[in-house]
Amino acid sequence: MNIPNILTLARIAFIPLLVIVFYLPFRWSMLLAAVLFALAAITDWLDGYLARRWNQSTPFGAFLDPVADKLMVAVALALLIERYEAVWLTLPALVIIGREIVISALREWMAEMGKRSMIAVSWIGKVKTTLQMVSIFLLLGAAPGTMIANLGVVTLFVAAVLTLWSMIQYLSAAWPHLSRSM
Repeated sequence: MNIPNILTLARIAFIPLLVIVFYLPFRWSMLLAAVLFALAAITDWLDGYLARRWNQSTPFGAFLDPVADKLMVAVALALLIERYEAVWLTLPALVIIGREIVISALREWMAEMGKRSMIAVSWIGKVKTTLQMVSIFLLLGAAPGTMIANLGVVTLFVAAVLTLWSMIQYLSAAWPHLSRSM
């Protein structure tokens, strides 16, 4: 167990805490939920940075880090879908969650074929992740209908577009292998 893996586990531990704080009946609960999500997002960046910097990458960390990211984002988006009860937030949230399921399955299948490196994370994926984190932070911390919440929705839409773009890139890269197995 090393510090990057501890940070990843901490991100997973933040998930139930985020849910509990989200449902607290206090005016400040949404702001605290946003802060918790921001801390989790920072640990996402920090654990990867430290693992590379200190040469502490492990198979456990390589497995758990993307799982922690996807769980945190999916749970936060599900909470926001409930909070906003609006199609304009639900659609991009479902696009993002659906893409994560598709790409996770694709990565698993490509790994079984020994071709996982063909669908490595691209710069679009990194920008998409950053925009997702920013939009979720804004949407958690702001009251619906405010300028900050509206900025969060626009950012979520941009993240959803990048999500689709990156999914198309991954599927295109894998298509020769997928089409041979039909």
